[in-house]
Amino acid sequence: MGFEQLDTDTLDQYCAAIGAGTLMKSVVLFEQMAPEYVAAVLKGVATGDKETITREAHKLKGAAGSVGLKRIQLLSERLQRGEAPEWSVEHGTWLGEIQTHLDPDVAALKAYLTAKG
Repeated sequence: MGFEQLDTDTLDQYCAAIGAGTLMKSVVLFEQMAPEYVAAVLKGVATGDKETITREAHKLKGAAGSVGLKRIQLLSERLQRGEAPEWSVEHGTWLGEIQTHLDPDVAALKAYLTAKG
């Protein structure tokens, strides 16, 4: 299993500083909170509320970055940039990619931390 979807350099630093077990607690918290962020983005999409989409994507970006979920962080960053020219065409695609990759990426992160444990 590859871990290219993770920020392994940052994760290794976190593990060295606070331990894999402590970081795993943050991952579990992220796993509980992420669906709320995604649901809020979906609501923004459904109502055409660009401000809600970008605000909630920003929250998801920060949360994903704090636990080393690089792919989710980068997709969320794209989604939060409502002023980007491609945003109006691509935001649905990016949200779909987040939905597709969120659970598998969290599973990979847990496997990575368990191996570090």
